[in-house]
Amino acid sequence: MRAMTSRPVIGISTFLTDAGWGRWDSMRSVLLPARYPELVREAGGIALMLPPDAPEHAAAVVARLDGLVIAGGEDVDPALYGERPHPATVACAPERDLWEAALIRAALAAGTPLLGICRGMQLLNVVCGGSLFQHLPDVVGEELSHLGAPGEYGRHAVRPVPGTLLADLLPEESVSVPTFHHQAVARLGEGLTVSAYAEDGTVEAVEGAGFTVGVQWHPEQGEDLRVARALVHATRLAPLTAPAVPVVPAAPVR
Repeated sequence: MRAMTSRPVIGISTFLTDAGWGRWDSMRSVLLPARYPELVREAGGIALMLPPDAPEHAAAVVARLDGLVIAGGEDVDPALYGERPHPATVACAPERDLWEAALIRAALAAGTPLLGICRGMQLLNVVCGGSLFQHLPDVVGEELSHLGAPGEYGRHAVRPVPGTLLADLLPEESVSVPTFHHQAVARLGEGLTVSAYAEDGTVEAVEGAGFTVGVQWHPEQGEDLRVARALVHATRLAPLTAPAVPVVPAAPVR
């Protein structure tokens, strides 16, 4: 699919979890916070929810999209980067891990514009062969609040790295962003560049070839549409074919 004069179709990955409503106490459900599709619509796109599916279907799905958003959510299973879980790690979404990793690989191979948000950025890094700090307070302390209060997003400043795509989008020296995470990039994945840091040195954004951008914060929870608008704009510029991007296969989940 290729966006021309119409609004581009942006796929967004979703949760797969038990939920209740009306007469139903609990039912296996596909869920996504409404702010994600709202962000895509406000940026000029059409949002399409992508529930977990068989990984072998990912390339066919991505071929029908103009752009892709990998949403935030549960911790990535550390087995995917060869580590045992930290006591604070809650990795409870194996279907999402495998499906979203396959979507990311397909988007990288096709040159499809890609935005990873929080977990999405972390999984992008893992798919490219990187690893994660599983609990940031163990690494950088707790002076800077990356994780908001229960049920609330925090806020802190990030500093874009000069010369990066993100710095072109956010030219300020420092930008205040909504945040909710306790994990972050440790070893940087192959083919990625760090494009923003927090004041404590935490990697807050990465980018790769074409429009491949990951942000640690949650743009859908704020009013700044610049990154999302750049994703939509990139769908109109993306090549029909793209050079292969080196991607290190993730280790199987154990």
